[in-house]
Amino acid sequence: MLQVARRGALSLGESLPAVRDFARSRISPGGAGVDRDNRPDLYYTIFAIALLQSLDEPVPLTLIRDELRSHGVGDSLDFIHLGALARCWSAVGDYPAEISCGILKNIECYRTRNGGYDGERGAAVGTAYGGFVALGSYQDLRVPLPDPLRLVQSLKYLETKDGGWGNTPGLKAGSTNPTAAAVTLLHQLEMPVNEQAGRWLLEQMHPAGGFLAMPMAPIPDLLSTATALHALACLNVELSSRTKEQCLDFLDSLWTGAGGFHGHWADDHLDAEYTFYGLLALGHLV
Repeated sequence: MLQVARRGALSLGESLPAVRDFARSRISPGGAGVDRDNRPDLYYTIFAIALLQSLDEPVPLTLIRDELRSHGVGDSLDFIHLGALARCWSAVGDYPAEISCGILKNIECYRTRNGGYDGERGAAVGTAYGGFVALGSYQDLRVPLPDPLRLVQSLKYLETKDGGWGNTPGLKAGSTNPTAAAVTLLHQLEMPVNEQAGRWLLEQMHPAGGFLAMPMAPIPDLLSTATALHALACLNVELSSRTKEQCLDFLDSLWTGAGGFHGHWADDHLDAEYTFYGLLALGHLV
């Protein structure tokens, strides 16, 4: 994803300095990434670091490491922020083995009874997003995922009749982000993916460009667009020049001269997360 986002950054042209300024502003004086209200948040630190890396900007490694050390092995963190802690340590490096062991031990507390992962401890069935976060954490910390086949099998519970995936069992229609997460998971684990998944994702494209979060969503959004494009690339699905042009027009409609991307047409805020997704989507289109 970072390599693709770097490709997107290279296409920014005269807009590059504004994005660099915005990216630098997303790290607080204490070394944490900031959310939309400029409050320190470990989750946003992932994207603040990724933005700087995508733009070949210096990352304040010492400052960020000091902030990460304050979280220990994440005993007080929820599942999403545990994954964020793993990703951040991977990005800045120079972490002791006890950090990675402790984080992954905590991640395993969220393994579900069917072999997946969920944000709630003791859940029976995992979610596609939970599996994505868990696998990413193991990959980030360079430790093999335990019993990966059980994670693959857990995705079967989430398949929908229309050819996608949802985040809970028994849904009639899939959603774009769970489908993209499932496709990416299966691709990373070198498992086959039904071609129908690619067709399903393409069907979620809005006539004005961009991808819908679900078939009945009123407008497209940047997260769904970036994840759909990334999953389609995993599936080696070639986009037509017309599709690329429409998606580029959609991205342009979310761009602001302040150096970031909005999440959708009704979004008035900017943050590091959506700006990174903007670069990721752009990298798949140029």
